[in-house]
Amino acid sequence: MVEWRPLRSAVRPVPEPVATPFVWAAAFVGSFLLVAVLSAVGALASSAIGLSALCALAVLLGLPARFRAAPGIAIVCWLFLNGYVIAPRGELAWQGPLDAARLVLLLTAAVLGTLIARIANAVGAHHRATPGQGPQ
Repeated sequence: MVEWRPLRSAVRPVPEPVATPFVWAAAFVGSFLLVAVLSAVGALASSAIGLSALCALAVLLGLPARFRAAPGIAIVCWLFLNGYVIAPRGELAWQGPLDAARLVLLLTAAVLGTLIARIANAVGAHHRATPGQGPQ
């Protein structure tokens, strides 16, 4: 009897993260489009909606990024939050602890996205490299 087995010469590597400047450019374009869409549908009546949407964007941008891209993602998202969601005239203003908390929340979201991706990649690499896990 012949048993067919796949030939694998090497284990697939963990995906390489996207370059940091590209992630920052994506954060700029994504934040701009997100704020524009939220403004067009009238969802910016509450700054909490804008903050949650930008946090979700920060998590998504953190998925393919390196950890060192997280502060840039948070700052770009905060600039759009502060300039167009909190103060609709496009003026930046620092409101002390409140803005610091928003910035920390955006940074946490970006780091969380990166952490989720790293854990998922590590688990996938472990399953690919562990002997005896192939099809029976």
